[in-house]
Amino acid sequence: MARDINVGKLKRNAFRVSKHRGETASRVRMPGGYIDAESMKRISEIAEKYGNGSIFLTNRQGAEIPGIKLEYMDAVNKEIQLVIDNVKTNQEKRDTGYAAAGTRNVVACPGKRLCPYGNYDTTEFARKMEKMVFPNNLHFKIAFTGCSNDCAKVRMNDFGIIGMTEPQYDPDRCVTCEACVKGCKKKSVNALKVVNGKIVRDTEKCIGCGVCVTVCPTRAWTRSKEKYYRLVLLGRTGKKNPRMAEDFIKWVDEDTILKVVKNAYAYVEKYIDSEAPEGKEHVGYIVDRTGFEEFYKWIMEGVTLSDKAELAKTMYWGGKHYDRL
Repeated sequence: MARDINVGKLKRNAFRVSKHRGETASRVRMPGGYIDAESMKRISEIAEKYGNGSIFLTNRQGAEIPGIKLEYMDAVNKEIQLVIDNVKTNQEKRDTGYAAAGTRNVVACPGKRLCPYGNYDTTEFARKMEKMVFPNNLHFKIAFTGCSNDCAKVRMNDFGIIGMTEPQYDPDRCVTCEACVKGCKKKSVNALKVVNGKIVRDTEKCIGCGVCVTVCPTRAWTRSKEKYYRLVLLGRTGKKNPRMAEDFIKWVDEDTILKVVKNAYAYVEKYIDSEAPEGKEHVGYIVDRTGFEEFYKWIMEGVTLSDKAELAKTMYWGGKHYDRL
C-alpha cells in the first residue's frame, strides 16, 4: 500500500507526481544539458536500483528517473548527491536531494564548444545563471543559444539569451571573393555589400550572427573580443496565450543580463498571485496583470547599460488568446 505523501514537499524536492500510485520520478538538474560521464553513470545506477530501469531525457535537457517507489526517495536523495556535487549545484544540506524544483533546468545549445556558429560558451554562461537562480521555487524558464539560429528555441522561454558578435573586418586580408556577402544574403539578413572592392557592413541591419566569420576563407572577418547578447523576454507555451519572446536589449553584456534576471525574481516575489496553483505563476502572466511599465521598473533597478546597448523601453506581445474567444 502506498504511504501518504506531502505532494508539495515531494515536488519541492524535485520529484514528480506520477500517474502510477505509489511511484514517483526523480528530476535531475543538468544545467545547459551538460553532464560528466561519472554523473550519468550514477543516474543509470539509480534507475536500475530504485527505478524501472529507464531514464527519460526531458525537453529541458534534464533527466528523469521514473518508477521510483515512494519509500525509496530518501535513498535516492543520498545517491543523487554525487551528481549534485559534480554539477556544482547550490545546496546547503547534503544527502537530502534537491532543495527546490522551481526554476526549470537551464537550457543551452552546445555553443562555441562544438558549433562553428556559436558566438560564446553557452554552457559556461548557463552554469553562472544556475548558481544565481537555484535553489528557488519560482516558476522561471531560462535558455541560452549561441547565435541567431536559435537551436535552443530560447524565444519560447521567459528569458532567452542569444549570442551576438560585432564582426571585425580587416581589409588587408580581404580578397573580395564575396563569400561573406553571399553567406549573409543566403543565411542571414543581407547586411553586406561590395563598395570599391571592399566589403561594407550595414551596422543598422547587422544582427551580429557571425555568419561572415564562418564563411570567410582568409579570416578577413573575425569575431569581436567583446561578448554581446540579445536578451528576449517572456515567451511561453501554455493554455491561455502562447507567444514568442520579443527583443528587450540588443548588444547587451553578460553582467547586465544576470542583474535583469535576478531583479525579475524580486518582482515575481512581490506580485505573484497568492492563490496561484502550487504557488506557481508564469512571469509573463504577472506582467500582463501589473503592466510592462512596472515590470520594467523592477528589472532595471541598479542596471546601467553601455552606450552600445539598444533597449526597448516599451514591449508588446502577440500570440493566440484562447481565453478571449
